[in-house]
Amino acid sequence: MKKNAAIFLDRDGVINEEVGYLNSLDKLKVIPCAYEAIKLINESGMKAVVISNQSGVARGMITEEFVIKTNEYLRIILQKQGVYIDNFYYCPHHPTEGQEPYRRICDCRKPAPGMFLAAARDLNINLKISYMIGDRFLDMEAAKKVGVKGVLVKTGYGSEPLQDDGPNKETDEGEPDHVAADILDAVKWILKDRK
Repeated sequence: MKKNAAIFLDRDGVINEEVGYLNSLDKLKVIPCAYEAIKLINESGMKAVVISNQSGVARGMITEEFVIKTNEYLRIILQKQGVYIDNFYYCPHHPTEGQEPYRRICDCRKPAPGMFLAAARDLNINLKISYMIGDRFLDMEAAKKVGVKGVLVKTGYGSEPLQDDGPNKETDEGEPDHVAADILDAVKWILKDRK
């Protein structure tokens, strides 16, 4: 069976506005160009897969049930616009903060590869022909670790690390393959890059 290509998407700051810890559905606001961007992914035949760290669970700010509810709410909002996410993956852990069982070193918290590997198994994805769109160098580092190309967007936290004195100065591991204005700009670049 032929393997699928995917575009992995960070959620907060890429698809919806970054609001710190998203702890109320009222705070979930989709970035307007995300609808067109995800539509382009859907039409391309690539899988649209959300991969997000949700350490607010470990920190006791939100529950796993709320993360699932939020992802389902986002799925419904997107479906009303005729676009869809193939699957959602999240990591509720943090290595040093919060309570057991969530305070631990895991293999799913980006930049670890766990969520990518789970998606690759579940959705028959070839990571070598896939991409990651994120708003942090952490996302880019995760992309490199699993062999996908990384696109850093300037929405969410994306503009901060691009400053020379930003908190996440570039490293070889976290260097993006491309920098885009937003998710739509990123998807358009990816579709050209695939040709």
